[in-house]
Amino acid sequence: MAIPQTARFGKFRVLLGNGADPEVYAAPCGFTSKSLNLIKNLSDVAIPDCDDPDAAIALARDVQTNDWNVGGEGVLAAASVATWLDAYDSTESVAVKIEVQFTSGTITFTGNAHLASFGLGAEQGGRVTVSVDLQGDGPLTHASTIA
Repeated sequence: MAIPQTARFGKFRVLLGNGADPEVYAAPCGFTSKSLNLIKNLSDVAIPDCDDPDAAIALARDVQTNDWNVGGEGVLAAASVATWLDAYDSTESVAVKIEVQFTSGTITFTGNAHLASFGLGAEQGGRVTVSVDLQGDGPLTHASTIA
């Protein structure tokens, strides 16, 4: 049995750009969970059987749009507050880079996104938590150096 190569939590990084030229990316601190979702919006197309009009119609799907989003939750780190609030206050999307590093290479996704939601919470006896949702604004490109 071959054991799959996997990546640890710390090797999945969500980085936000600072708007400089060239762009400088940094990972806001505090995430205890994070996700990248790649989404295809599809339309259904009914394809009839021309030789047997009474046969069940096959359903095909065509791609209408590609979409993506990034989510994250964790503790609110003081060092990250300004980064999140700057992204929230901006009417322009921010540069986003997502990296997943394996021992054999890295896959990198880059694009622009809006900070669609920035939620804070706390429970008695606990720490202040944060929940963020970044919604893609345009294409997300990817490159891989995984061997």
